[in-house]
Amino acid sequence: MTSTLPSRKSETPGSLPGTDTSKRARTRPPAPSRIRRGLVAIKNLRREVPSGILGVLLFFLIILPIIFIVIAAFSTAVPRPGNAQVGSFTWVNFGILGTPEGIQSIINSLIIGAGAGVLSLLIGALLAFIAARTDAPWKRFIYITGIAPMFLPALVGALAWSILASPTAGHLNLFLEAIGIGGSLNIYSYGGIIFVLGLYYAPYAFMLTYSSFSMMNADLEEAASVHGASLGRLFRTVTLPLSIPALAGAAILCFTLAMENFPVNAILGNPAGIETLPTYIYRLMAGDSRPNAAAGIAIALTVAVVAVTWLQQRVVNRKRFTTLTGKGNRPRTIPLRWLRWVATGFATAYFALAVVLPVGALVFTAMGEKVYINRFTDLFAGFSADRLIQAVGQADFQQSTWNSILMALAAAAAGTLIAFMASYVRFRTTSKAGQLLEQVSMLPLAIPQVVLGMGILWGWLTLPFPVFGTLLLLVIATVAVNMPQGYRSISSSMLQMDGDLEHSAVMLGAGRLRAIRDITLPLMRTGMVSTLLLLLMLGLREMSAILFVYTSDTRVLSILVFHSFENGSISYSAAISLVFVLLIAIVAVATQVIGMREKKFKEPSN
Repeated sequence: MTSTLPSRKSETPGSLPGTDTSKRARTRPPAPSRIRRGLVAIKNLRREVPSGILGVLLFFLIILPIIFIVIAAFSTAVPRPGNAQVGSFTWVNFGILGTPEGIQSIINSLIIGAGAGVLSLLIGALLAFIAARTDAPWKRFIYITGIAPMFLPALVGALAWSILASPTAGHLNLFLEAIGIGGSLNIYSYGGIIFVLGLYYAPYAFMLTYSSFSMMNADLEEAASVHGASLGRLFRTVTLPLSIPALAGAAILCFTLAMENFPVNAILGNPAGIETLPTYIYRLMAGDSRPNAAAGIAIALTVAVVAVTWLQQRVVNRKRFTTLTGKGNRPRTIPLRWLRWVATGFATAYFALAVVLPVGALVFTAMGEKVYINRFTDLFAGFSADRLIQAVGQADFQQSTWNSILMALAAAAAGTLIAFMASYVRFRTTSKAGQLLEQVSMLPLAIPQVVLGMGILWGWLTLPFPVFGTLLLLVIATVAVNMPQGYRSISSSMLQMDGDLEHSAVMLGAGRLRAIRDITLPLMRTGMVSTLLLLLMLGLREMSAILFVYTSDTRVLSILVFHSFENGSISYSAAISLVFVLLIAIVAVATQVIGMREKKFKEPSN
């Protein structure tokens, strides 16, 4: 006869013999374990709070406008104030792309984009090569020339060149007639539009290719030179092939910028009947009142820009052209011999065409006695600053100037703060959403500004916030379109700073916010100020994104310049442009000074 005894394995300390607690232990963990898990969950939730806040901000800034553009493109109606209902589903809005006007606008955009991309690449890359690799004199001047036109808005450049090269009374045509050559320049043409866009997008090509030329491994060129390669063959067989990724990336970027540009195409294209996709969208929205058709074209333009942007990233990120290694490297200076002064002369000519002549045309038009002249000598008749003073004393100019300053300051401050949050979440936290938020922050690069402005109008009209008709809506639009530039600037500064300093402060008991306030922000002060000034300059220049969200009370200088020119007030628009350029120049100089101070601060002292 056997007796069944309770198993020792089922007994636990503190339990009665013979009781089985194994099942209870498996199904109901001890209370301390549940508390520990709850605390971990709360800690993880707190860790995601900054990501959540940033995600909400980016949703309303970027994602919501995109959603409403897509909805409008596939609907029979558009959102109304306080009402997000947009009608039934339809494909008919894309049919406008197959009309003669739609096809012609696509062809015009491709022609202008390709032409301006090639021209800006030729100018920018050649200037970059001269400044980075040759022994040309005045190299500091050449470098400044490469970036200076970036601070002159393309809107102002187009206005100035319409004064200089108008086929009837352009200053240059009158000058050519005065010296007996005969004026035949016509800026209102495909060539004129490509010329102006090429001038003012060349700095983008310059910046992208300058770093490639300046960091190129000199050993390959030295080897070719030792084996008897001439200067031309050396450039053709070694230097140029090694620069293909940078050159291709610059060309694609300039093509994209030119294709989605609105002000230059509007000012120089409308008089000649040359309509591109952005100007076609503007006409459908503002003139023909066909917003759903405009949304259909906007989707097509966005898809094209996204495809080209993706292609640019693929080209730029190619690895088989890598020549910079861990070994110390100093680029070889190429002697130009008798071409030294020719290279400097090329840079001087570009500076004259992009800066000197346009600013001079604005000065003479704003202060001259006559807007339209028949002889070149009439340009100097009755020259007086009183007309400029009278123009800037008008009420609409003063209101627009004040609106521009307020809008740009607010957008710069908000953009810098949001860019800092995005960079901090991406590089200083373990948030799983960091990479996704980074991609959303960079998304406006692939969306034409006119298109994003449409989406902001429709998206914010449906929200229960009374922002339409206020400067706040312009600030929102400006922050959204300039988000990628702010994020890149802040990220570069944050990546240069070691995160161990902040982490050490947290480990010693300082809160995260206090560590940011006392350590991170002071160390990033120069980078933050540089970003603030960059966004301030971009905000002052902004026009395309706010075309559909401004009112008569919230009009800014860029809008006032554009509409004054459209209404035939050439002298007034020239006067406004001069003040416009002066404001941007002040901010640009301040940005350069801050950048030089930062560079000096980082250089080790001997």
